[in-house]
Amino acid sequence: MEHNTHNAGQNGHGHGGEAEILDLDAEVLAEHTASIIEWLPTETAPQQIVDLGCGTGTGTFALLTRFPDAHVTAVDSSSEHLHRFQEKAADRGLTDRVRTIQADLDATWPDLGKPALVWASASLHHMADPESTLRKVYDVLAPGGLFAVVELAGFPRFLPDDAHDGLEKRLHAASDRRTAEHLPHRGADWGILLTAAGFTLDSERTITVDIPPGRSELVGRYALSGLTRLRNSVADVLGADDLTALDQLLDANSPHSILLRDDLAVRTERTVWAARRN
Repeated sequence: MEHNTHNAGQNGHGHGGEAEILDLDAEVLAEHTASIIEWLPTETAPQQIVDLGCGTGTGTFALLTRFPDAHVTAVDSSSEHLHRFQEKAADRGLTDRVRTIQADLDATWPDLGKPALVWASASLHHMADPESTLRKVYDVLAPGGLFAVVELAGFPRFLPDDAHDGLEKRLHAASDRRTAEHLPHRGADWGILLTAAGFTLDSERTITVDIPPGRSELVGRYALSGLTRLRNSVADVLGADDLTALDQLLDANSPHSILLRDDLAVRTERTVWAARRN
């Protein structure tokens, strides 16, 4: 997730920190991430991989599992994310297979070598000039190399559609309006932009994420962190009734706490574009 869309604020709610959400995202959606990587049309197993906007390591560690002889250069602008990434790499015994670089990719690009695979999950829409970023990736890739772009269709939904008269739908609508102001490239057709940057679009795939209630005990924590993040971003435009209902859901001590619900699911979509340097 990756340098991603989960920009958590701070207003007294203790859950929803970006690193926490990324870690939960990695665990809850691990199966879907693995299926995307398995699907990638790699002609040979890549030895050198770059993860642009690696976050706390979701993509990197899945890639290292899929390609056991590979080494990954993981790039992120957040020192907090990279510190957590390094802790996880050490816990997994993978320190010798990863290199971390803290860099602002809207500024000067570091030396990334000539990777056979570049992975960018939920990161490109954060770039000030994504078209320039795509051209730089093209130049970095080894001839015939693959560029995988993954985007979430917004943050997942957890509650039943009719819960609190559609509260979560209104939260997402408010969040989408705000995101459109600050991240105008989210939702872009990366296939068109990749082709314009010189890539040959190999494949495109949309994966529907629909994890039913009861599949994972982590879903409650994931929902708590995710909805806290939404609250922090749109509290100023919510109606009083919605804000009250939401705060009850986010209060771990409330009888209405989201952690006590047994009807939570995880619903979203991921789209992946696989493009090749000629």
